[in-house]
Amino acid sequence: MQQSAVREDLLSEQDLARIEKTHVHGLTSAQILQIFQSRGMRLSEATFRKYVQLGLLPRCRRVGAKGKHRGSRGIYPCATVRRINSIKSLMAQSYTIEDIQRRLAGFKDRIDAVESALDQLFGSFEREVTKPHFDLTTRRDLSREVESARTVATDLVRRFIHIESQIAIAEQTQLEADGSLFGR
Repeated sequence: MQQSAVREDLLSEQDLARIEKTHVHGLTSAQILQIFQSRGMRLSEATFRKYVQLGLLPRCRRVGAKGKHRGSRGIYPCATVRRINSIKSLMAQSYTIEDIQRRLAGFKDRIDAVESALDQLFGSFEREVTKPHFDLTTRRDLSREVESARTVATDLVRRFIHIESQIAIAEQTQLEADGSLFGR
């Protein structure tokens, strides 16, 4: 019974897509925590940090705040919300953090590397587009194209994470089936 209650709290595919569209450039840890807490899911700052330390979630990138002496803040890729949702889903199916860590480890690093490389590439494009050697029309056209490409890239990373989760679930199901055959 508890399991279905947790699953109802999970973010739907529509919710995840909306969050990814709204927060293309990423979210702070506070924003991520608020998303889950507003759904009634338990996710503390300490748990969030633990997931990052265990390698289940990507590390943030530091982004300087506009204005003099304003410091910087940590921004997490919007796909972090999708990954937490997957972790919560697997936990609702009685997988341990260690099981989840083993399942996600194989693909997570590569997905994170792709996401980081894409983020750096789009950042470079966005900086170049603002340079004075582009006229206003070209600048607008290039900006729209970069934003459109970023949306496609975000969708691609989202799909990678979804595939990763499905593989993890299938592998765990197979391991459990194999274990039950041998009387474990």
